[in-house]
Amino acid sequence: MHILDRIVADKRREVALKSSLIPVAQLEKSVLFERSALSLVQMLKKKKAGVIAEHKRRSPSRAVINQDHGVEAVTRGYARAGASGISVLTDGKYFGGSLDDLLLARASVQVPLLRKEFILEEYQVVEAKAYGADVILLIAALLPRQEIRRLSGLARSLGMEVLLEVHNEEELQMALMPGLDLLGVNNRDLKSFEVSLETSKSLAPLIPDDFVKVSESGISNTAAIAELCTHGYRGFLIGEHFMKTTNPGNTAASFINELEA
Repeated sequence: MHILDRIVADKRREVALKSSLIPVAQLEKSVLFERSALSLVQMLKKKKAGVIAEHKRRSPSRAVINQDHGVEAVTRGYARAGASGISVLTDGKYFGGSLDDLLLARASVQVPLLRKEFILEEYQVVEAKAYGADVILLIAALLPRQEIRRLSGLARSLGMEVLLEVHNEEELQMALMPGLDLLGVNNRDLKSFEVSLETSKSLAPLIPDDFVKVSESGISNTAAIAELCTHGYRGFLIGEHFMKTTNPGNTAASFINELEA
């Protein structure tokens, strides 16, 4: 079984269990449910190149990255560094994250928060809103077109923005539709886990200018960002490069200072 098939099966079981314990009506009573979401789109448009810094403990491709720094300290460090947005992993089994991480991040910073998750069900969208997310991630490799439309429509109705992630031209052509705010190109091949920035470069001309373009994975220096900016990218999601250091916030600050110099 391919890892994506395992992830989908595990996630559907997880969501079924959670929704049986905490119904949607209870999520809608969250004190965060009525808050006005912050706009990642507007934050990225303020800069020529905006960094979306990620809190990431581990991943299927690298195992443990950083288990030593709590989400509060990391996200506060990212906010001080000038990150345009912060991505928080909430998947437990494959990335070591949790919804509590999202909640703690929300209590710690006033920066747009992306819930980084394998979202398959409407329940998870409502959950994202209830735990303080401003943006949700939808992964084209996991969702048929009609589900992308349905889930993005729900997110927008709740005041959140949508980042759609693609890995290749086939996914891009299938998934492009109105109602999406940001288009993310993941440079990591889901089968081999190899990373190449050529993926972002080759797909850039196919992405309409209506979308804020975001490049994800494999970005570890400002020279790469400068080159990707010439292809129309405004956002750059960086996690491992920061998280593998002893002080992710300070590393992000040095990186962003160099980027904006």
